[in-house]
Amino acid sequence: MPEALVHPRRQTLAMVTLAALACAPAYSRAPAAIPMTEPHPLIIAHRGASGHRPEHTLAAYTLAIEMGADYIEPDLVITRDGVLVARHENEIGATTDVADRFPARRTTKVIDGAEVTGWFVEDFTLAELRTLRARERLSFRSQDYNGQYQVPTLAEVVALADSLGRARGRVVGLYPETKHPSYFREIGLPLEEPLLAELRAANLDRADAPVLIQSFEVGNLRRLAGMTTVRLIQLLTGGAPTMVTPAGLRGIAEYAYGIGPDKGMVFGADGGGTQLVQDAQAVGLHVHVWTLRAEPRFVPARFSGNVREELRALLALGVDGIFADHPDVAVEVMRSAR
Repeated sequence: MPEALVHPRRQTLAMVTLAALACAPAYSRAPAAIPMTEPHPLIIAHRGASGHRPEHTLAAYTLAIEMGADYIEPDLVITRDGVLVARHENEIGATTDVADRFPARRTTKVIDGAEVTGWFVEDFTLAELRTLRARERLSFRSQDYNGQYQVPTLAEVVALADSLGRARGRVVGLYPETKHPSYFREIGLPLEEPLLAELRAANLDRADAPVLIQSFEVGNLRRLAGMTTVRLIQLLTGGAPTMVTPAGLRGIAEYAYGIGPDKGMVFGADGGGTQLVQDAQAVGLHVHVWTLRAEPRFVPARFSGNVREELRALLALGVDGIFADHPDVAVEVMRSAR
C-alpha cells in the first residue's frame, strides 16, 4: 500500500490508470468462512504491524496476527529467478542493507514513467536476496530490529497466516498488492501467474477464500478477473478523479469487489465526509481505506493528533475496512464497533 503523500510516480500511474479505463509445497487448508461472514469492519495490517516492526517481515506479520488483525498485507515484487517476495517497492535500498552487501548493483531505471536510482529486486536471485536483512524505513520509528529479519517469500507469508490462524482458531486473511505489474510484465517477469499459482497451492484460488488482491492498475485487475474468482480491490488516489464518479464506480464494479481509496478521498474539506463511501456501496463495492498511522504527524489536524478520533470518524462514514500500521490501535477501537 502506498504512502499518504503524493509521489511523482503515483501521478504518472494515475494517468496510466485513466488511460487503461478508455515455491512452497502444496498443503491442504480447511474451507474458510465465506466473505459474507467476515468480521466487519475489517482490520487490515498494513505491511504487517509496520508501526512496531520493520515492514514486510515475518515478524511484522506475526505481531499483527497476535494483535488481532483480520488480514495481513504483503506487497509483492519478484526476483530475477521468478519468486514473489514481500517488499513495498522493487527498489529495496531503504528497507534492507543491500547497499552494504551489494554496492556495485546500484543502478537507475524508469519505473512507471519515473526515474528511480537504487537497488532492485528483479536484479537479484532469491538466494542473493536471502543474504539481506530488513531495516526500518522511517527514521522516527524504532531501529532496534534492524538486521534481524530476512525478506520473506509470498509462500512463507501464506504458510504463516495459515499456521498462526489455525493455532488461534480463526481465519487470517491475505491481502496482497501487485506492485508495478505492467513494468514487471514488460521485463518478462509477470506477477499474475506466480501469484495465482501460490494461491492454488494453498487452496486459496477461489471466490470464498480469505484473500483480496489489490492493485492501482486497472489492466492488471482486469487480467486477474479473467484468471481467478478471488476478490479484487481497485486502489485509488486523488490523481484519478473520473474513477470515483458514479459512472466510474459502476465501471469498477464490473471487475472488482471493492475499492481502496486514500483516506483523504473520504474525508471532506469541511471535516465531514464525501459521497465516495455511499456512492461506492450503492453499486455494490466495499470500501477499504488506507492508511491509519498512530503517529500524530499522520493524523489530520482536525483530530488534534488523536488517531482514535480519526478512526472513529472513518467508522462513522461507514467504511468496510481500514488499513493500519498499528493494528493494536485499530483492534482497540474497532472491536467496539462490531
